[in-house]
Amino acid sequence: MLETENLAVHFGGHAAVDGVTCRFEPGTLTSIVGPNGAGKTTYFNLVSGQLAATEGRVLLDGNDVTALGAARRSRLGFGRAFQLTNLFPNLSVLENVRLAVQVRHGRPLDLFSRVRSHRELTERAMAHLESVALGARAQAAAAALPHGDQRKLEVAILLALEPKIFMFDEPTAGMSIDEVPTILDIIAAIKRRGDRTILLVEHKMDVVRQLSDRIVVLHQGKLVADGPPAEIIRSDIVREAYLGGASA
Repeated sequence: MLETENLAVHFGGHAAVDGVTCRFEPGTLTSIVGPNGAGKTTYFNLVSGQLAATEGRVLLDGNDVTALGAARRSRLGFGRAFQLTNLFPNLSVLENVRLAVQVRHGRPLDLFSRVRSHRELTERAMAHLESVALGARAQAAAAALPHGDQRKLEVAILLALEPKIFMFDEPTAGMSIDEVPTILDIIAAIKRRGDRTILLVEHKMDVVRQLSDRIVVLHQGKLVADGPPAEIIRSDIVREAYLGGASA
């Protein structure tokens, strides 16, 4: 279980995230929404350890992890897909995912050994690539992929790390309409497992409706609404002031 208690970060006199207390249960998908500048990605950065909190705590299964950086939190089970792709651009698509498999299973990171000497790791990596419809691009350089395929590759890397907590920051951003269902199906499949905590930042309200068990609304760094999707979306104040209407 993931919790934040009075979590805040200040830049100068501005509170980008301002005292957010929230609890996220395994087996649930929570969408975090709000207008641009509401603090959604900053909150993600605080939770995943990319950014140090000014105040408050982050708890995992009751243990305080606030002082731990992103790498330590990753080893504890935090998994983050970024708003901007975060890949090894000069490695192949397969090598990017195979590195994640190696990290997850504690194998030495040997980039220069032959693929066939890592048959098991390669098979695992290929299975993750097939799940995001990138099997045919396995030998392509990550930098050569179009943006939509780079987003899918990052999701494959996240799957390979097998985290307890999946954090998706606008996973469909920059994708064509045809590409979006692949990512949504993957997130839905993770949710169906029932043993992972999923946090999703997403502007597309049709995606939020489709996937969410719960919606949390941030505005000016504060948590202003928290509840079931139907209740939150139905709220006139939230829809008009924070979501920009039903089509936001």
